Amino acid sequence: MREIVLDTETTGFDPFTGDHIVEIGALELEGHVPTGVQFHEYINPERAMPDEAFQVHGLGDDFLRDKPKFAQVGQKFLDFIEDSTLVIHNAAFDMKFLNAELKWIGLPEIPMVRALDTLPMARKKFPGSPASLDALCRRFGITNFERDLHGALLDSEILAEVYLELIGGRQPDFGLATSSSSKGGADGGEWKPQPRPNPLPSRLSEAEAETHKAYIAKELGDAALWLKS
Repeated sequence: MREIVLDTETTGFDPFTGDHIVEIGALELEGHVPTGVQFHEYINPERAMPDEAFQVHGLGDDFLRDKPKFAQVGQKFLDFIEDSTLVIHNAAFDMKFLNAELKWIGLPEIPMVRALDTLPMARKKFPGSPASLDALCRRFGITNFERDLHGALLDSEILAEVYLELIGGRQPDFGLATSSSSKGGADGGEWKPQPRPNPLPSRLSEAEAETHKAYIAKELGDAALWLKS
C-alpha cells in the first residue's frame, strides 16, 4: 500500500484572499515503511512574503524570487502522488491550498476523501491532550521536532514518524508479516515455531495438583471438557 506523507508552507492562512503555497515537501511510504523517495519544491508565490509567515518558515522574497511558480510544478506534483492516500496533519488546511493552486492552473483537484488526517487520529487516541505535531513528537520521543523554523520536507519526515506511532508503532504489523527481507529459518525458508526440546516443569506442587484433580472429579467428573477426546 502506497501512501504519501506531505506538508506545505504558505504565505498565510487563506488562498482566497491572496495567499499561496511557497513549499511542498512529501515522502513515500510503502506498507507504512519510508522508501526514501521524496518530492520537494520551493515555489515563487508571486507576491510579497508577510512578516508573520516569514517568522514561521523563514522563506523570504529574495530566496523565493528565482524559484518555479506553481504552474511549473503542479503536474509534477500530481504525477508524484498518483492516486495514493495523502497523510497530512490538519489536512483541511493543506488540501484547501493545494486544490486552490491546482484549480487556478486548470489541473484536477484532489478529492478530500484521499486525505488521511492525523490530527483527528491523535485527538481520538489521546482525548483532551494537545495534538499539535510538536506535542505528539514530545509524547512519542521524536527528537528532531526541536527546530527553529518550520519546513515542509522536514515536517513531512517528522509527521511520518508520528503517523507510524499513531497506527501502532514503528512496526505496525508487529513483525507478524513475512517478506523477502525477513530472516527465515536455517534453510532460508519461512521461520516456523518449534517445540521445546525439554518441556518446562509444572509450577504446581504435587499437593496442588492432587487437590485440583480431586476438585474436578467431585464437581465435574466425566463432564470435564479436557477429558473428552
